[in-house]
Amino acid sequence: MPDAARQDELARSHLGLVHACCKRFSGKGVEYEELYSAGCLGLSKALKNFDESRGLRFSTYAFPVIVGEIKRLFRDGGTVKVSRSLRELSMKIARLNNESRLESGSELTVSQLAERLSVTPEEISEAISAARIPVSLSSEDGECGALELPAPDIQYEISERLTLRGAIDTLEEKDRALINLRYYLGKTQCETARSLGMTQVQVSRREKKLLALLREKLK
Repeated sequence: MPDAARQDELARSHLGLVHACCKRFSGKGVEYEELYSAGCLGLSKALKNFDESRGLRFSTYAFPVIVGEIKRLFRDGGTVKVSRSLRELSMKIARLNNESRLESGSELTVSQLAERLSVTPEEISEAISAARIPVSLSSEDGECGALELPAPDIQYEISERLTLRGAIDTLEEKDRALINLRYYLGKTQCETARSLGMTQVQVSRREKKLLALLREKLK
């Protein structure tokens, strides 16, 4: 599990991933604000359970956790359920941060908040994520009506790439190497065959089976 400073860094740098996951489910009957709240909760859970020593990229680990939390939102009828203790903790955090802004002009770090409130940094991160007010894709702007702020297409591309990478990671080592050589390193079937100790015909047949399998996994 990353330390508090690393958790802060990962949380800030992966909010775009949360938006990308939410975009996959937008327009399906749940407000974007609710989707984003669920996504942030999933991000918090991923931060809490992530083990850097396993050598897995955080984005690869966090993606299914975030999506799972959003899917749970639909199963629960479109409402993010936040416990009373978590709400109370988030209010204490808000009060301390307000006081800190008045005194020093900046908010407290996760580790500082954890020390003052006698809780773990993970609990602080979860409370902050649960209480965060998401930025809506549409907001009222005086007399101008709804101001549309469409999410950039790159977020959807990131989401799709992460989904594909997650599917590839479930393959056997030699199959992963084949896909990597052919589609990430741009090797020909003959070059791939030489690298893997196979014939070109074997590579061709295996490649077709793997692509069919990946398409099935991505459905």
